[in-house]
Amino acid sequence: MGRFSRCTQMSSVLKYQKIKGFQRISTRYHCEQKAETPLISIAEVKRFIYDCMSAVGTPEDYANQMAEILSEADYRGHFSHGMNRLEMYINQIETGLCNPKACPSILKDFGATAWVDGKNALGVVVGNYCNNLAIEKAKQFGVGCVSAKGSNHYGICGKYAMDAINQGFIQFNCSNTSPLSVPTRANISFFGTNPFALGAPALCCDSFVLDMATTTAAVGKIEFAVRKGAKIPETWALNAEGKPETDPKKAMETTKLSPLGGPEFMGGYKGSGLIFMVEVLSGILSGSNYGPYIERWGKLTKPANLGHCFIVINPECFAPGFQERMTDILKKLRCLSPVESDKPVKAAGDVERDHMKLVDEAGGVRYVKNQMDTCEKLSKKFGVSALGSKC
Repeated sequence: MGRFSRCTQMSSVLKYQKIKGFQRISTRYHCEQKAETPLISIAEVKRFIYDCMSAVGTPEDYANQMAEILSEADYRGHFSHGMNRLEMYINQIETGLCNPKACPSILKDFGATAWVDGKNALGVVVGNYCNNLAIEKAKQFGVGCVSAKGSNHYGICGKYAMDAINQGFIQFNCSNTSPLSVPTRANISFFGTNPFALGAPALCCDSFVLDMATTTAAVGKIEFAVRKGAKIPETWALNAEGKPETDPKKAMETTKLSPLGGPEFMGGYKGSGLIFMVEVLSGILSGSNYGPYIERWGKLTKPANLGHCFIVINPECFAPGFQERMTDILKKLRCLSPVESDKPVKAAGDVERDHMKLVDEAGGVRYVKNQMDTCEKLSKKFGVSALGSKC
């Protein structure tokens, strides 16, 4: 029996999307591809990540947390933030930019709020610590708000939302990142991709989970395009002259991502506003580095000192019947007549559930060859069993 379980049957999305005249293979549905790489169970993905993190001195509990969130990313179809991120975390530990043994601590604790120092711990460890603290405060006060500084990349935002949803809470979380995005009318990177997630529970294990970057695409999507040797849509990034860039390698060199919406005339100024909003809640509020004060992606010479914000709300403290209304509106949304019959209307989180179901049916995920090569390099370096050897 797989991990996927929902009382509403979801239909799968298309594997391919046509963007600006070329065919782009989605980062999702690797479990279905007739690839030269083996099918890897989620349990084996966790095992490999745990072994590699342990090899660089990560304590057992923290290594398990890393394995859980990275495998969850791949399980949900966010391959840019799963195994793809493992080498980055390891490099930061090996170069002394992140302390794998550090434990976050509370600097201020007042009622429903708390301010946390991440102590340069793994971002996932800081994220779980803060989210759990916000959940406990929501149980006591109806709402919990926790702000953290001194952190690192904390994985997929949606995982924290799902952890709160599983306890019946509404959850919002966000983080700043290194300056990769170009504000509207500017020609230089200033803010990060600044992701956020909002999750809300419904009946029968259903939910709404919006997990997104505030740029047109997360930088991990561009990294993943490099691994696949694929082009990127011209709306994702700009070149040195401020023109659209479709070569992912060049896009990673210039690191000039477009805000959500793209050009100003297409509403890109709204994306710039959302990026700034996340910066206020994560960086400015927490006292972490912010905007241009965060070092460049892949060129860190000192700890990143990223900021996060976690807000948890207990809907039981407000109007009764929250989950019933959520179920009603989700059902009505999904039943709307689609423009194209093979593309049903979906709510945020449905595509991830579709992917999870496919992974369960297939018995695992497939990684692109470039990713498998990286994993083989890591297994040899640390003397751990190769990925797939214990399927």
